[in-house]
Amino acid sequence: MANLNGFNATEVEPTTSFEPLPAGKYLSAITESEMKPTKNGTGSYLQLAFTILDGEHKNRILWARLNLNNPNATAVKIARSELSAICHAVGVMQPRDSVELHNLPLVITVKLKKREDTGELTNEIKGYARKDAAGANGQQPQAPVTDNTPPWKR
Repeated sequence: MANLNGFNATEVEPTTSFEPLPAGKYLSAITESEMKPTKNGTGSYLQLAFTILDGEHKNRILWARLNLNNPNATAVKIARSELSAICHAVGVMQPRDSVELHNLPLVITVKLKKREDTGELTNEIKGYARKDAAGANGQQPQAPVTDNTPPWKR
């Protein structure tokens, strides 16, 4: 049994379904981070929680796990590359603590992946970019037009 301290469900918006997000680019920020041991105990990973900052999926959370301490050198190399991409995206090149990466906007690229164990679709973060690197539709901003030639003739 757990004491709920007078919780009143009429004062809190109920959770909606947790269907995977559509693949795409989302403005987000790291809102939590924690170093955790691997399941087999031979290493540790940095778990990062990314909160979507705007749009239809605002406040949804996605997670990334970076195997920074692992006997598998390839896993460590991939994790360090991802951490570097995150650091470049938020403009913090030499963080001493993961909290220095919190609450700084960046664009994450989200893909859909089928789980091997259940066959269900799940989200996976596959890229990190600066907030100003993508337009509202996730595309690179276009250079301003300097002539009067119609776009279809350029």
